[in-house]
Amino acid sequence: MKLLVDTCVWSLSLRRRDAARLDPAEEKIRAALKETIRDRRIVMIGPIRQEILSGIRDRGQFAKVQDLLDPFRDEEIAPEDYIQAARMFNVCQDHGVRCGPVDMLLCAVAARLQCGILTCDRSLQRCTDVLKGAGLIP
Repeated sequence: MKLLVDTCVWSLSLRRRDAARLDPAEEKIRAALKETIRDRRIVMIGPIRQEILSGIRDRGQFAKVQDLLDPFRDEEIAPEDYIQAARMFNVCQDHGVRCGPVDMLLCAVAARLQCGILTCDRSLQRCTDVLKGAGLIP
């Protein structure tokens, strides 16, 4: 199954250099990303690419990360994805779970493409649990 990879997973792998400081859960996420890249199952969207690159002030580091992300083409975001993201936000809110707009867009695109989401963000994980329970994402 293809995976839409959340910003936090990319950041964990691209920005944190000291692997000895990773806890077992972070090591597992990092290994899952490597496997997904190796198997060419990555799905990328523009807002995730933007989040990854935002905040990298060093121009050399920015260019390096940009080059590392370059092989992953952005999946088109359809107008209906924004509407579905709003619906998903409302479903999560009805269950007392709040997520940001980029996270909801990620869920909407994943649902349309029938792909999974790789994340280590607990808030997004709570949202995906609600959305899976509602049958809105795989």
